[in-house]
Amino acid sequence: MDAIETELAIIGGGPAGMACARAYRAAGGEGPVMLISAEGRAPYRRPPLSKELLRGDVDAGELPLEPPAWWAEHDVALVTGRARHLRAVHRTIVLDDGREVGYRCCLLATGARPVRLPVPGAHDPGVLSLRTLDDARELLARLRPGGPVVVVGSGFVGCELAASLARRGQAVTLVSDETLPQGARLGPEVGRRLAAWLGEEGVRLVLGTAVDAIRRDGPALVVRAGDASARGDLVVVAAGATPRAELARDAALGLDGGRVPADARMRTAMPGLLVAGDVAAARHAVAGRVLPVEHWGDALAQGEIAGRVAAEDDEARWDTVPGFWSTIGNRTLKHAAWGDGHDACELEAHPGGAFVARYTREGRLVGILTHERDEDLEAGRRRIGADARAT
Repeated sequence: MDAIETELAIIGGGPAGMACARAYRAAGGEGPVMLISAEGRAPYRRPPLSKELLRGDVDAGELPLEPPAWWAEHDVALVTGRARHLRAVHRTIVLDDGREVGYRCCLLATGARPVRLPVPGAHDPGVLSLRTLDDARELLARLRPGGPVVVVGSGFVGCELAASLARRGQAVTLVSDETLPQGARLGPEVGRRLAAWLGEEGVRLVLGTAVDAIRRDGPALVVRAGDASARGDLVVVAAGATPRAELARDAALGLDGGRVPADARMRTAMPGLLVAGDVAAARHAVAGRVLPVEHWGDALAQGEIAGRVAAEDDEARWDTVPGFWSTIGNRTLKHAAWGDGHDACELEAHPGGAFVARYTREGRLVGILTHERDEDLEAGRRRIGADARAT
């Protein structure tokens, strides 16, 4: 079978892959582009899966990142299939149907998969996760109106899921080994606010104890966590994600914590191979160190840099402060931070429940979290960058 030749091959149909294709064309890249999407569909917005889509405020037809005509207009070939092998030394990709794709430049943006709980009962068919549109559709199809659902995990996806399901009328219990939602990451003051928000949404909280087992009791599932338990028709696990690094291993790339090392231009040690998103361990140009990131906006930012680098833009560097938004019920948090730790947190309350949390390390601002204080977020983002440049 003859090899297909392309200038830029993008492995991954998530935000990093889509941003790469857009940026390559915007930066003047003229060669053929191929985007390989293992999900079998064009790239789409994933943040609404745990919020607007789950609540019924949007439908799946509103999720695609670009309309169908965009692909032909920008001469980007969408391949709905899986990359089975990456032979980076030979700049070749083998697809699951046996076709080979030769490339000058390749972006590896394979994302991450949900973590499965290492406990008895975790493989029960009633234990679900939420990462893709198909996951969301399965969850929606299996919900019994008003029925009980257990959410495991108090990260942002877990909190968003719990609040959205409660707004649908489900009886929701959130189980987490954290004593406060996001308490370790964002501090106890913020964690108490998140717990209160979830309580106001009608979510029952079982905190401070890890899940020991999930057992079937007739049509229901029982989640046991220490001395506590929660019962539901379904269990949705939101306990984090792990990078999809199989292709990186196949290409004999060295990994750092399960991710592919890269410089601030998203370049790996392998000539012609870039990496972005959840599978990347990229060095940040301003922070001066490797910052693994796992949020939508960061994947977009890194994908854009990769696209510009593929188009031979010499100025492209990852230099924006990472961050994310999260909406719990009708309340939105906005965060900008280096994301690798702080030693102090100062919370500033404002009327109407608004607040700002500022995170410092050795006196320098390294993160900011806001609710209804956008002006403080932007000022904080600028100072985070300035403080890092001053060191």
